[in-house]
Amino acid sequence: MIAPSQSGQAMVGENKAAENKSGLAASVAIGRAGERADTFLDEQTRLTRLQIEQLEEENLTRRRMLKIEHASAVFKLALEVAIAAAITIVAIALGAAVWSAAHDNGLVVESFSVPPDLAGRGLTGEVVAAKVLDRLSAMQAQTVSNRAASSYANNWGDDIKVQIPDTGVSIGEFNRLLRAWFGHETHIRGEIYRTPTGLAVTARTGNEVSPNFTGSDADLDTLMQKAAEAVYHATQPYRYAVYLQNTGRIKEAEAAYDDLIEHGSRQDKAWAYVGVENIYINRGEAKRALGSLYKALAVRPDFFMSYTNMAGIQSQLGHDEEAYVAQKKATELLRAHRDTDLNARGERINMVSSEAAFAAAIGDYSRWVKFNGDTESLPDFNNQIENARQNDIIAYAFLHDAAASHAAFAKLKPSNNPVTNIGREGNHAFADLLLGNPDTALAKRAKFVDALSKAGPQGAFALHRQFDPAIALALAMTGDFKAAHALIDTTPTDCITCLRGRAEIDVHEKNWNGAGYWFARAMKAAPSMPQARTEWGMALLSQGRPKAAMALFSAAHDKSPHFADALEGWGEALMMQNRSDLALEKFAQANMYAPHWRRLHLKWGEALSYLGRKDDAAKQFALARGLNG
Repeated sequence: MIAPSQSGQAMVGENKAAENKSGLAASVAIGRAGERADTFLDEQTRLTRLQIEQLEEENLTRRRMLKIEHASAVFKLALEVAIAAAITIVAIALGAAVWSAAHDNGLVVESFSVPPDLAGRGLTGEVVAAKVLDRLSAMQAQTVSNRAASSYANNWGDDIKVQIPDTGVSIGEFNRLLRAWFGHETHIRGEIYRTPTGLAVTARTGNEVSPNFTGSDADLDTLMQKAAEAVYHATQPYRYAVYLQNTGRIKEAEAAYDDLIEHGSRQDKAWAYVGVENIYINRGEAKRALGSLYKALAVRPDFFMSYTNMAGIQSQLGHDEEAYVAQKKATELLRAHRDTDLNARGERINMVSSEAAFAAAIGDYSRWVKFNGDTESLPDFNNQIENARQNDIIAYAFLHDAAASHAAFAKLKPSNNPVTNIGREGNHAFADLLLGNPDTALAKRAKFVDALSKAGPQGAFALHRQFDPAIALALAMTGDFKAAHALIDTTPTDCITCLRGRAEIDVHEKNWNGAGYWFARAMKAAPSMPQARTEWGMALLSQGRPKAAMALFSAAHDKSPHFADALEGWGEALMMQNRSDLALEKFAQANMYAPHWRRLHLKWGEALSYLGRKDDAAKQFALARGLNG
């Protein structure tokens, strides 16, 4: 190893010294630069913090301002909505008030002018107005009609009131002004004043002035009644005529109806014809009554009330075909909900009762019972519930259901009304006759004749066109053919019941030619009815003529598919031709409409026996033993 020289070591030392000197200078320089940098950084940091604080403060201020602006906007919007809502509410209220006023057809009885001495005794103008209002309300209550209030040319319905003027401006006064501007109120004014002989009462309706009704102080109530009637006549002419009729003032009612026919609106004319028709029929003027109904149809085609009243009159007369045609039309109009002018109650009641009457006319007796039940469930009007319950007695008899018919009679609540009681007994006696028992009708014959003779023209219709044919048949059923013919010969020949009665009497007497003649007349006069065809078919079976009988049963079934008698007879005709297999179908169909008919189950059992179905036959015979219809 070679050692370094002395001169080399010296050079190394000098280099180190130089390095130390330059490092110290650098350190001094760096130290001074670091202080300035720290100062700069501190200042920058402080500046940044100040800027941040300023920004935060500005943001906070901005947020506060935004909140204030938002709250202001919300408040402004709420205020605008509230104002708009208030305006809308006011507009709606005003519109409702105007609409109500425009549709106000009420009657306002204003305070009457009265003499000071009457007012001093408490009979003030307001009291007199209230008394007039009470009388108008009473007349309204006595105006019983199916007619809808909206069909009146001038109707104030039940909206009648006394008006006492307000003082100052008020909501009541405002509403009154609206009704005056837009409405159709009828205002009644009047006065009571002194005359040399006592008092005079006058009532005014618009420009119409009632006559002056004069009398003594003691006559004041009567005078106010006359004034109220004059108001009712002037404002509600049709209702006034009905009021007169319902209170027994028939001549005045007829004159009021005639005046409406001459001067009334189209609707009032039609209803007036119906009103006067009721007067005519109660006097026994059937032809004139029918003529009035046809005149109503000339004024208003498809007028329901004309058709339904026409059906009633034709039925009373025994004009079965005409009654059927009118009843069918009335029922169709109600089913179609045509403009009937009936109020809601009247339309519902007439809908059900029309369906019931139509079903009865065509021999659909089970449907008749159903609608009788529907009628009984409705609010009572014009005694329709009692009528439906009495109809049940007959309907069940036509269904050959003796137990149900007797039960319908037995469950009627006792009545103190002699007319109601004689009607119930008459229906019960007729039902027994239909069920093959003539004794009830014959036992009460004198009682019925006496009652019907006292019932006026309508009693005469019932006596000669309904009761006498039934009694004549009852006599024939007991074998008293001489008395039967003597009575039936007094009945009119335009009455279908009377023609069928003549035929049935001949059947009991086995006068087949006579029976055929009268049945032929009945069928020609009432071609839509199934009853005469079925009765003649049964007579032909008695003669051993099943083919001819079957043709009649088939025709009757076409007229009324739910008429059990035609189906049962058809089954018997098939049995007589050794077609018991086909007869079973007819008996089953008849059973759908008359399930409690004793004869039906007996014949059904016979057919099953012929077919060798002994067990099934035994069931039918057992059913028959439990029945007596």
